[in-house]
Amino acid sequence: MNHWLIKTDPETYSWEDFKKEGSTSWDGIRNYAARNHLKAMKKGDKVLFYHSGGECEIRGVAIVTKEFYQDPTTEESAWVSIFIKSSNAFKNVVSLQQIRKNTKLKNMLLIKISRLSVMPVTNDEYNIILELSEV
Repeated sequence: MNHWLIKTDPETYSWEDFKKEGSTSWDGIRNYAARNHLKAMKKGDKVLFYHSGGECEIRGVAIVTKEFYQDPTTEESAWVSIFIKSSNAFKNVVSLQQIRKNTKLKNMLLIKISRLSVMPVTNDEYNIILELSEV
């Protein structure tokens, strides 16, 4: 099983929206690197759900329920989507500031390539994030 992080602007689609719906297609990604990460996701992989913009925090975990398929928001075959379902909300959100302060997370792509909207997360990074959230 692999771990990932996806970013969303909470004004567009928030963790609360996601929890209410229970599942969603993760579509509209128009960056080739992020697209390649979507293609690498497998059913059962765990995904950290990150609010970008003003909040800059990880809110919870989602699970990949359907591997990549044609993005329904475009007819261009280059773009793909995945389907995810909500798993668990964090007891305590994990802020970008907390992540930056933690020396064990200094190589996390969230810090290194901050504009990327879909990225892999190592097992160690994932476990540290869970510890920080007190899940």
